[in-house]
Amino acid sequence: MYTYGIKFKPWVRENTIADAHEILDYLHETVRENGLARHIHLGHRVLRADFSRAQARWNVTVERDGEQFDVSCGVLVSAAGYFDYDQGYTPHFEGREDFRGQIVHPQRWPDDLDYAGKKVVVIGSGATAVTLLPAMADKAGHVTMLQRSPSYVIPIPRQDPIAKLLHRLLPDTAVHAIARRVNSTRINLTFTLSQRYPTLVRRLVRRINARALPGGYPVDTHFNPRYNPWDQRMCMVPDSDLFKAISRGAASVVTDRIVRFTEHGIQLESGDELDADIIVTATGLNMVPFGKIDLRVDGQNIDLHDHLVYKSMMISDIPNFAFIIGYTNTSWTLKVDLVADHLCRLLAHMDRHGYQTVTPVADNHIGSRRPYIEMRSGYLRRAMHLFPQQGPNGP
Repeated sequence: MYTYGIKFKPWVRENTIADAHEILDYLHETVRENGLARHIHLGHRVLRADFSRAQARWNVTVERDGEQFDVSCGVLVSAAGYFDYDQGYTPHFEGREDFRGQIVHPQRWPDDLDYAGKKVVVIGSGATAVTLLPAMADKAGHVTMLQRSPSYVIPIPRQDPIAKLLHRLLPDTAVHAIARRVNSTRINLTFTLSQRYPTLVRRLVRRINARALPGGYPVDTHFNPRYNPWDQRMCMVPDSDLFKAISRGAASVVTDRIVRFTEHGIQLESGDELDADIIVTATGLNMVPFGKIDLRVDGQNIDLHDHLVYKSMMISDIPNFAFIIGYTNTSWTLKVDLVADHLCRLLAHMDRHGYQTVTPVADNHIGSRRPYIEMRSGYLRRAMHLFPQQGPNGP
């Protein structure tokens, strides 16, 4: 939370890997202390936005409680991220209708789900799966994480020992600034080492995993990915909770492929069948650009994939539009801060000089193009055709 938290709002709680209620309390405090509530309108869905070059204004169509209305603005900024919050990704599973138990996708988690004493199978190996396994293990009869292939999983302490010590010596603002710099440097160093020395980092992660698991555990079967470190995102588990759940027998990992769902569970390629009362399909997310807003300029639809990203914050040939998407290989908020600061400086520059519009224009000679995000995760590869592209070099 020293890097995911907000730069001007110190994180003072003990847990730096925070639970939902801690994060929500922190956000509500930030809103209250800065008088932001009057600027926030909840329960609205932005459907489309059309920029008029003649008026230098966006006309934005919004839906609230089933009714549509229009608002206008000079500058439109998307901070909607890149996930589809309407539905997650679920591949086709043969025999799904035969299963007599309950099937749940984490993005549509029922408030009344009763898994006490039940056999739960979580399909997936990403951040959602490795979070669900220990969270459900204490209450469920047994939880199994079923993965097609392993991911990198690293234990990290829930509380930052350096920050804990500094809190005794320095004011909160100083601790937050120091811890933010230390943690961001550590994350960047891990990423850089992973890219330059993947074999060394792979061995190091394997050694850490082996120490966290019982003796003789098949680490190479369940925690040895086929790809190099940080070719896809790494999963972090606080206080080794995933490994502790496995060690005490409350949870297990199975690496295999699904043939079909059966009445009582899942049939695997190996011939084994996993019994289940509840199947959780932690199979990933769908990505969409800018909250699925239909962007237009002078009534003409914009095909985002035909356009180029400028400085990771604007799009070629779209006036007075900016977007905020965080880092993929370090804390999201660190990049949000940079983009927000740059955008504010740009708006101030426009005000000083009396400019009404700002439009990035790509050079005509730009040839090769690259995906906006170049990591190899499946959910990224499935969606990059919807997003604008990168040029061969900056900005």
